[in-house]
Amino acid sequence: SRVVGERHARRAFFEQAQSMDRDLQASAPADRAWVQFTERLLAASIGAASARLLLTSLLRGSGMDLGEVVAVLDEAGQELRFNREILSTTLENISAGVSVVDPEMRLTAWNRRYQQMFGYPDGMLYVGRPVADLIRYNAERGELGEGDIELQINRRIGYMRAGSPHIFERTRSDGKVIEMRGQALPGGGYVTSYNDITDYKHAEKALLEANETLEQRVAERSHEAEVAQQSKTRFLAAISHDVLQPLNAARLFASALRDSHHNNDEQRHLAERVDASLRAAEELLDGLLDVSRLEAGGLHPVVGEFDVSLLMRELAAQYSPVAAGRGLRLDLFARPAWVRSDRRLLRRVLQNFLANALRYTRQGRIVMAVRHRGDSIELQVWDTGPGIPEHHMQQIFDEFHRYQQPFDWGEQGLGLGLSICQRISRLLDHQLNARSRVGSGSMFSIQLPRAPTPQLPAPTPAAAERPQRTDSLAGMRVLCVDNDQEILDGMRALLGRWQVEVITASTVDQALDQVQEAPDVMLVDYHLHDRLDGLDALVALREKAGRDIPGALLTADGRDELKRMARERGYRLLTKPIKPASLRAFLTAHSRLAG
Repeated sequence: SRVVGERHARRAFFEQAQSMDRDLQASAPADRAWVQFTERLLAASIGAASARLLLTSLLRGSGMDLGEVVAVLDEAGQELRFNREILSTTLENISAGVSVVDPEMRLTAWNRRYQQMFGYPDGMLYVGRPVADLIRYNAERGELGEGDIELQINRRIGYMRAGSPHIFERTRSDGKVIEMRGQALPGGGYVTSYNDITDYKHAEKALLEANETLEQRVAERSHEAEVAQQSKTRFLAAISHDVLQPLNAARLFASALRDSHHNNDEQRHLAERVDASLRAAEELLDGLLDVSRLEAGGLHPVVGEFDVSLLMRELAAQYSPVAAGRGLRLDLFARPAWVRSDRRLLRRVLQNFLANALRYTRQGRIVMAVRHRGDSIELQVWDTGPGIPEHHMQQIFDEFHRYQQPFDWGEQGLGLGLSICQRISRLLDHQLNARSRVGSGSMFSIQLPRAPTPQLPAPTPAAAERPQRTDSLAGMRVLCVDNDQEILDGMRALLGRWQVEVITASTVDQALDQVQEAPDVMLVDYHLHDRLDGLDALVALREKAGRDIPGALLTADGRDELKRMARERGYRLLTKPIKPASLRAFLTAHSRLAG
């Protein structure tokens, strides 16, 4: 009692007697169990070495009397008390609650914050108190949640005995949130810290709610912006049909007038100027629609592998007549080269390159080239135009920015073409290049990933010996279906110049009657304002004819979905205003197939 305190000593011996089923009032020599208990009790206060020294001296009669033993213990006790005071002061001045248990799962140390946090009554906490009693006290008050109390006690005691570190958050019945961090002690036992993180949890919840509200607001604003963008795109697509219808008719008439052999040079020149102005208006509308679709995410790449030299040849055939009409030479250098890209979007980029080259080149030539660059293929368009100064090269890809050239064949645009090229190149992850020299010309190119060349079957002798047809369309029969009479008249005028026999119909029922005249090709407008749209009309005409007649759907609506639907049914989609060169190329291809 002089070492550990009389009150503590009495309580410890009383509890030990109960656990050993002994009577403290009986006079009997202390057996081995009592000696070991006493040593542990002393060691908790003075350390294991001092406790062993004290008991050894008393039990073995080493000659050290009790006064000397007490003096030794008093000297060691002073140092221990000093250390304990430092530890006690430290524990009492931290905000977290702390409890320490020994290997026997008995309480050995704690601080006042621990007692306050769990509301333990005075006297309930003392050295040697089984920690199971404290867990049971909390469980009976509902602090551990639902479940069997003994099972909860055993589970927690098992964690501590195993020395398993843990971090756990417990929400108490009063709404407070306690974070518990447990760690095993090196010599056995377990230390646990308890932090009240209620305020932190409230702040975290408020922050999450603010983020969710912000995300909701952002989602709502994004949805509103998306709806507005889609509305704008639908509006542009809707009005494009009505706007492009007269432009389409005007271009058909202008092309027919220009190709007429009865006109003098002045009339032909005026027809070319009219056609150039209409083409500029068409390119402006196409550019606005493309920008709208790109901004709305309406252009979705359909990536595949194909021989890009065939695409270059198609474009050369399409633009060669335009170049020749302006006294320019269009040369093509294209070896077979398989690439991986979206053929339709790539064609749009190259068309813009060619349109710029034709617009600003007064004399000389334009060169289209396919260059092999290691693992990639570079498609180039060169011109002998006036060139672009270095300080303008960084701006030419901006929207509505165009470098004022001294000569442009009367086809001034709004500067959307190269901006669209840049957006498409980013969409496809292709590299766009441009360089120019004032007075010498410019070069624009796009670089694509190379694809492996497939093994194609060799042509059969019969195919090699088959005679080739010319590009003449004389005698071809074409059924044109459109609810606009001006379009039909324009088609008749233009195709008549190509010696094509034109069959026209302004309604679906008229077309079904006219298909009995066995047309070679069908050209049907999408917006017929009739009981069937153009795509369904093509299907009905094919069924009525009882054979597979090639056809094209004509529309100002260039949506990917519409193109996919036309392609799935075996038809080509030609966008309005119809380019005479594209139309002639389409008819020529089917004229060869028919032959």
